[in-house]
Amino acid sequence: MKIVYLGLGSNVGDREAMLLAALKKLDIPGMHLKRVSGLYETEPVGLRDQAWFLNLVAEFETNLMPKQLLHRALQIERALGRKRTVVNGPRTIDIDVLLYGNSVIDCEELVVPHPRMQERRFVLAPLAELSPGLRHPVSGRTVAKMLDELHGQTVKKRGPASAVIPPGN
Repeated sequence: MKIVYLGLGSNVGDREAMLLAALKKLDIPGMHLKRVSGLYETEPVGLRDQAWFLNLVAEFETNLMPKQLLHRALQIERALGRKRTVVNGPRTIDIDVLLYGNSVIDCEELVVPHPRMQERRFVLAPLAELSPGLRHPVSGRTVAKMLDELHGQTVKKRGPASAVIPPGN
């Protein structure tokens, strides 16, 4: 079993409901949800003229292979109404594979660690909440160090994970 970290975000519709629905759909045989960060309200990156996002990071234990995990995430995005029409545009749900154990993967379909995670406060803040000492498999820097070195991007912690995750999970 591998420990994987997924970044989830939504800025269309009931954002909290979308995050909860995605987490429930991800918690399947072969994927066990271990921990979830708090909720973070974040300004859009890239295309700025859109609603703010609600983001979190989830830690799973999985026996899925990396591409199986990616395909599962994409399937869930489609099931929850994600349409890829505008790059960095509004979305009902976005699920990114941030880290897959200590693996480094670089293929056409999937790059892990996520190639822009160190540039995104909306990824690093919730990831640091879960695992501040976790090291980036390529740079060797800790999540806390990468977050400390990042400037800009407004991110506000909005609430605990319990706001999204039902008790007992």
